[in-house]
Amino acid sequence: MKYSKYIKILISCGILGSTALVSCEKYLDKEEESILSPDDAFKNFVNFQGYTEELYHCIVNFSNNYWTNSWNWGEDEITTTAGDYHFIHKIDNGNFWGWQSLHDGWGSGWMEQGDFTSSFLPDDRNINKDLWNAAWFGLRKISIALENMDKMTEATQEERNLIKGQLLFFRGWFHHRLMEYFGGMPYINYVLPSDEKLTLPRLSYHECADLAAADFREAADLLPINWDDTNAGKRTLGKNQLRINKIMALAYLGKNYLWAGSPLMNQTVTGNSNYHAEYCKKAAEAFGELLSLTESGRTPYQLLTFDKIHTNFYTMSENWALPGGTEAIFRGPYSNAHNSSYGTSKQYFPQLISDGDAIKFIPTANYVHANYGMANGLPIKDITKADPESGYDPNYPWRGRDPRFYTDILYDGVKTIRGTISNVDVPEEQARYAQLYTGGSYRNIQNGSRTGYALRKFIPLTTNKFDRAYDYGATLHIYVPYMRLADVYLMYAEAALMGNNSITGKSTNFSKTALDAVNVIRERAGVAPVHQNFQVSVNAFLGELRRERAVELAYEGHRFNDLRRWLLLIERPYTLKTSVEFDRVGSFDAEDPTNNRIVNIRENVILERKLTPKHYWLPLKVNDVSLYPEFYQNPGW
Repeated sequence: MKYSKYIKILISCGILGSTALVSCEKYLDKEEESILSPDDAFKNFVNFQGYTEELYHCIVNFSNNYWTNSWNWGEDEITTTAGDYHFIHKIDNGNFWGWQSLHDGWGSGWMEQGDFTSSFLPDDRNINKDLWNAAWFGLRKISIALENMDKMTEATQEERNLIKGQLLFFRGWFHHRLMEYFGGMPYINYVLPSDEKLTLPRLSYHECADLAAADFREAADLLPINWDDTNAGKRTLGKNQLRINKIMALAYLGKNYLWAGSPLMNQTVTGNSNYHAEYCKKAAEAFGELLSLTESGRTPYQLLTFDKIHTNFYTMSENWALPGGTEAIFRGPYSNAHNSSYGTSKQYFPQLISDGDAIKFIPTANYVHANYGMANGLPIKDITKADPESGYDPNYPWRGRDPRFYTDILYDGVKTIRGTISNVDVPEEQARYAQLYTGGSYRNIQNGSRTGYALRKFIPLTTNKFDRAYDYGATLHIYVPYMRLADVYLMYAEAALMGNNSITGKSTNFSKTALDAVNVIRERAGVAPVHQNFQVSVNAFLGELRRERAVELAYEGHRFNDLRRWLLLIERPYTLKTSVEFDRVGSFDAEDPTNNRIVNIRENVILERKLTPKHYWLPLKVNDVSLYPEFYQNPGW
């Protein structure tokens, strides 16, 4: 796609592929004898797969894309006051132009950095990959490849299916990713001539979604469940877990349909701000097909047990093993796992106990309070008041909580440091145990917690400058997946619910209802099933399903797009970011911080985002929308 100068450059470099995974620049530096002819590049599976592999390296590792990484842009997170260059700051101020490198002098964003390369060489630490460039580059390569399928003369039908299935998946996936942020786009399904005037119109969201769905559906039909079970896959036996398969295609087929059926997308096309039932039904069918296969044991995928759920996000002392286990469905490749331990691992705990930049990413109190409820499945109605029904006690607010609260959130009194403490500016006990009460040692707003909480979901507690879990020898590897099986269950529940307007709604190809699917995730976490209070109506259940999604998928990069597609991003209380304030009283229990009594608990508003309807879509680049009239800017920008 040649919408601007950089795209034109990519086009000129993407005419031919090679079996090496090289960037445009490095490809042009190749010796002449190492360059394959068009016929050789596509004639057999090995060569064609080499060309196709570069698409995998266009998957941005968003959780390790910079030295400090911002990917949570909803009301769920806020940073310390030490810096203001991350996109999250720009969103908080209503400046959505900040996703573009032109408006980000630091190059800290993963959506556009300005120095794109698709290479994945040993010295590449994932700081030069971005969605905007990778998507257009990938779509150009895909079109070239599909138009050269007839040159694959030395291949079996299985091999042709594997190649075509991957290409179609990526064509759908790149478009879907662009659509999530920008709405309907031109759908690139042929090689655009470099000498032809562009007139490709932006399609409606539904038109784009239908085309992406056709690609995902055909990909799912062509691809195996597991490459290890194919003749071609035996060449790389045991190393095929990241290769595009039937389950990935079904997962994104469902997600693509659910997004098309969501209120924002439906409103954009039809003017109706409700869910689009037919798209939701199609989503439920795709997810149902996937879950039926998974629950029958016919796939490598299953939910991790709760004691292993952290391995979705990090591994340690496993020789840099890729996180994800059996639950992660879609991830990209990586080259330098240690990049996550000397970068990402240091961005969550206060600088008092952690190395790294002073910029820290902190859970907002309102997000924690509104979503992380009690173990009995009930939410917290008001953090300042006792609730006999749920059992919440404002004097002991950490007692009896959803088990995911303890795995995800660092709260007051938790022992963070196991080893010897030295060279710290406060008494040892003020460093060893999280002092997150008002005025506590962890509450420095510049480099500590602004909110009274810290995030521990993606790191072990020992990632501090005394226990040093982020040192090279610990082999800590952090990688947040794009999609995991728990997400599929919750998307299925939403699609089945809104497609059938019933809590007991289900697909035709899967036995579980919307209610059942939510309870599967709760049962894994050790939380009671959805309470009867939330089974009285579709709307009541929808609210609880959304809360479940907020807890289970917290801080994994879903919230911003969820709030947008639900038409909630600009609505109170989702525009607020707050802190929790409280005082400690009585003796301190070092063994069980839930026994520590506090008083005067309250929330203070840190900021309120002033957003308008135009903020439901990101603005396109001015240079791109100036190329031709049919490629127009999003409303309000």
